[in-house]
Amino acid sequence: MTTTAVLLIDCPDRKGLVAGIANFLVAEYDANVLNADQHQDAALGLFFMRVEFQSEKANCDGPRFHAAFAPLAASMNLNWTVTFEKPLRVAIFVSHYLHCLADLLHRHQTGELPSSLVLIVSNHESARALAEFYRIPFHLIPVTKENKQKVEQEHLDLLAAKEIDLVVLARYMQILSPRFVEAYPLKIINVHHSFLPAFTGAKPYHAAFARGVKLIGATSHYVTAELDEGPIIEQDVTRVSQNDQLPDLIQKGRDLERLVLSRAVRWHLAHRILSYANKTVIFC
Repeated sequence: MTTTAVLLIDCPDRKGLVAGIANFLVAEYDANVLNADQHQDAALGLFFMRVEFQSEKANCDGPRFHAAFAPLAASMNLNWTVTFEKPLRVAIFVSHYLHCLADLLHRHQTGELPSSLVLIVSNHESARALAEFYRIPFHLIPVTKENKQKVEQEHLDLLAAKEIDLVVLARYMQILSPRFVEAYPLKIINVHHSFLPAFTGAKPYHAAFARGVKLIGATSHYVTAELDEGPIIEQDVTRVSQNDQLPDLIQKGRDLERLVLSRAVRWHLAHRILSYANKTVIFC
């Protein structure tokens, strides 16, 4: 039986890292390396690597790989994770703007986002029809100022019960508390309708229109306790002119939001992202 796995590594840069890791995979597992990519941050002296490999050895599984690789990792001062062929379990949070949700659901159905899409959570009824069409369990949990803390605990209990690996905020218009974010570090992806760090906050298209910008953008990023300050995963822009009114900016921006969010989710599902120093490395 063939096993496929992805090894992600970050560590202080030094000679012999690539050779040492490759030699281990071949000697221990007779591995076939399907894809290998690496990056060096010369300013910080850091090294990053992603290796996707296959093995037919019976001992190529999570616990035994950890036991075998740990001594080499310790000797090389590696931070590392290895992921075997288990699709991630995903929850999507959405409010009343449904364009990103519809795009994600279509891409998931066509196989572009290989994962187990477990549930959709919303504070608005409007997302129910889409969830039912794609046969994804839908949870309507209204949020008010008075019940926000109670609702967040309900969210956390639901995510824990469903063993969720990744939370996608598909234009979910609620600010998550630090407690919620701490429960899923670098496992919550948001889309912001602006080219961050420009025009943060709730109405960036209105601010961009008032400023008379010639480019508008969208940003997908990991969520941290600092609003709109998490590590950026993907961004894109499109040109606008004086002929574009506010509704035109919003429509063009929503097209960008779909693209940057789906790319970020796809890369996360494929274990192609490493985060450090509030930045990300995206492996091809």
